[in-house]
Amino acid sequence: MRWKTTLVLAIVLVALGIFYYVYEIRLSPEREKAAQAKGRLWTVDQKDVEELIAKRKADTVHVKREGVDWVLLAPVKSRADRSAVDDLVTNLVTARVDREIDPKPAGLADFGLDAPAVDLAIKVKGKGDPLTLLLGGKSPTGAWVYGKAKDKPAVFTVSDSLLRDTTRTAADFRDKTLLAFDKKDVTGLEIVLEGVGMSVEPDAASKWKVTKPVSLRADGDAVSDFLDKLRFTKVKEFPAEAPRSLVRYGLDRPARVTIFLGKEKDRTSQALLLGKEEPAKQGVYAMRPGESSVLLVGDDVWKALPKTVGALRDKTVVHYDRDKVAGLEVESPRGKVTLAKDGEKWRITAPEPLAADDGEVSSLLFKLREMRAAGFLGEGPGAIDRYLAKPAVRISLRQQGAPAAMTLLVGPSPEKRRGKPMAYAGVVGQGPVVLVDAQYLGDLSKSANDLRDRALFGFFDPRDVKRMRVKSGGQAMALERKSETEWRVTEPKAGKARESKVVDLLYTFRSLRWKEVVSAKGDDAAKYGLDAPLLEVTLYKADGEELGSLRVGKKEADRVYVRTGGSPAIFALDPKQLGDLPKIPDDLRG
Repeated sequence: MRWKTTLVLAIVLVALGIFYYVYEIRLSPEREKAAQAKGRLWTVDQKDVEELIAKRKADTVHVKREGVDWVLLAPVKSRADRSAVDDLVTNLVTARVDREIDPKPAGLADFGLDAPAVDLAIKVKGKGDPLTLLLGGKSPTGAWVYGKAKDKPAVFTVSDSLLRDTTRTAADFRDKTLLAFDKKDVTGLEIVLEGVGMSVEPDAASKWKVTKPVSLRADGDAVSDFLDKLRFTKVKEFPAEAPRSLVRYGLDRPARVTIFLGKEKDRTSQALLLGKEEPAKQGVYAMRPGESSVLLVGDDVWKALPKTVGALRDKTVVHYDRDKVAGLEVESPRGKVTLAKDGEKWRITAPEPLAADDGEVSSLLFKLREMRAAGFLGEGPGAIDRYLAKPAVRISLRQQGAPAAMTLLVGPSPEKRRGKPMAYAGVVGQGPVVLVDAQYLGDLSKSANDLRDRALFGFFDPRDVKRMRVKSGGQAMALERKSETEWRVTEPKAGKARESKVVDLLYTFRSLRWKEVVSAKGDDAAKYGLDAPLLEVTLYKADGEELGSLRVGKKEADRVYVRTGGSPAIFALDPKQLGDLPKIPDDLRG
């Protein structure tokens, strides 16, 4: 009879499987949907809500769906804030009844429903009559608000968040986007200020040109920053609707900004009018042509607006391609120095052949590239003779493929801007002459010593150092590398070394830069304390070859004197570079 038992069990398992499939899989979504709908005011999908009308004591807010967006039809007609309306609709269609208070109240005054705070109607796709809700006063706890359907007697309580959301100001439901556009689609910008028009157009990727009233390179950063302000700035307030006079807002004679989008037959435009500033609210009044609303937007839009051709034009003083610079000549009160690019390195060719400090040369080129005009004084080559007949600094750039060098002149100026002293600058044969920060007179005045390689040791990899001898205070010790990270003391007594101190010492030596050559031939060593040095360090490679050595002499407040084994010269360097000299043997022994 065992086969009968097996058959019964099989039938039971199949039945359980069918029950699980039907109950847990097929019917689960329906049960979940029913659970979610339980207690709701309405069983409505948010996407089916087409229109919402909220009559409040002060006004009526009326919004209507248009595609994926919403429009505000009352109290004014404008674009609606899609996010704000979607949030409100979501809260309404998911609202739940807390409890029924009275199925047939004798009067509505006790619940504040005789003169409701909100009379709400929701039009839903596919439904003839709108859904209605009256919201009255709050319950004693304040957490709930009394409500009822317009066509039904029962009074119930719902979350007070419904009252809060439906009584938000009309401005909260308005779209606060100032102008809606994609910056990559902009094909022109026109600014009309006090009757003077200026226009810019894209010139190339990330570049712009002024086309009106003159043809000039445009300041790409200024144009881009202003477009970003127009795109991302939100309306702060809506101060007035169709006012009788625009004088109060400065919109009777506004500045006009027009953005052009697309090309040829697909070209469209958007415009904005800007009026008076409102300092107390850190804003500026604005309007969109064709609309009646006065807007208040952040004053950063007004501040970013280029108000003159000088503000709109490119303020770069020297245009060059850094990758193509092959030669450089600097003439200043500190002397004259000529440099040439040798592969990836720079070399000084005059007044004497020397290795150049690539970092210093790069810094000089960076200062040239970042120099910006603070004002424009004269156009054309003639202005150069007028303002820069006797320049203090002359810098010539030679670029690969260029027929001639480009020469920048910089000279002192009596002018000041915002209390700061200024200098004149201009490119020979081109102009214009511009005002730049007077600090450039010093920053660009470089001598051969300023630009030469001032590394005491030159570049070396600390990992190539295999042995080291150190002397200080009458004590001497020798150290040897045992592995990538391990050092050992070998003299005067073998033992473990303090690896971190040894490595710090190596990297310190590699970074040493001298300030001044105090004795080119090494005369008067005793004067600089190098007859009895405070510290002597010698570095060796694995094959025993000396990699470099350093003697540290007298230490003063602002300098310390040193000499290397590879040169008789005595150098002065900043004592901060060396820090505290190690005490031998304690600081280097583990």
